[in-house]
Amino acid sequence: MDILENLKTKNVYTNGPIIHNPQVVKYLESKGVKSVDDVSKLRKGVLVIRTHGIKKDSAIPKTAGLRVIDATCPFVKRAQEIVTREGAAFAIAARDMDEGKLAETAAALGKAISDAMIEEGFKRFAKLWRPILKVFEECGVKFALEVHPTEIAFDLFTAKRALKAIRHHKCFGFNFDPSHLLWQGVDPVKFIEEFPDRIFHVHMKDATVALDGRRGILASHLNFGDPNRGWDFRSPGRGKVNFEEIIRALNRIGYDGPLSVEWEDSGMDREHGAREACEFVRKVDFAPSQVAFDAAFDQ
Repeated sequence: MDILENLKTKNVYTNGPIIHNPQVVKYLESKGVKSVDDVSKLRKGVLVIRTHGIKKDSAIPKTAGLRVIDATCPFVKRAQEIVTREGAAFAIAARDMDEGKLAETAAALGKAISDAMIEEGFKRFAKLWRPILKVFEECGVKFALEVHPTEIAFDLFTAKRALKAIRHHKCFGFNFDPSHLLWQGVDPVKFIEEFPDRIFHVHMKDATVALDGRRGILASHLNFGDPNRGWDFRSPGRGKVNFEEIIRALNRIGYDGPLSVEWEDSGMDREHGAREACEFVRKVDFAPSQVAFDAAFDQ
């Protein structure tokens, strides 16, 4: 975004949408940035390669009038190198990672995952993050990890293990998102009760589960919105998350931070969903009582 906004020239192109946000894409279009699928036809101007990179077989013209700015994410480039070398369908790369020795790359390259690999992964996590958390503490910053699959902490027990790994550093906590716990079969309220002093932020996000003997919980490689998925996201209040009990649990632990709507619902208009979600959160939220029920009659 910064690169695109600071370019003082006409004829600026990107190889596809620079970001998965139609509002931002529309804004960039108003500034003259054009998204193109076929870069081989470009002859002059500036081509900004987006962070996702560019296909290996893309023919970028080598002409004097075309300037190319490569904004590919370093981790994407690393993954591309592994794929090219190993001939794998995909790979997950991490900084300073020895390929095949940690769980993430072992899974990507089709190798067996051992308990030792998992343990090494948590040690690597601690080694990288303890120095970062030290600086956060000096700056008065708290870090909230969103607990969901693909993160090192994705349920109650992995969250406990992550905390243990970084020695329960006070600046490390969680962004509580009930939708990702629900479809795994984890009770969101029990997560709150397990980590009352570690809930640093809350996502009001809903999901539904539709297992009927045919659909699978791993979603069958189907995109969001496909009716054959075993689970999917819903606009808040339209899924199976029990926000009533979540608000009560948050009140019990004294959480007074924001209730942030992370909205995803492939079957609903975005603007309608935004208004509806805002109204729902205001309706479901309430302040905790400051007195015992019987004591209120003494007032």
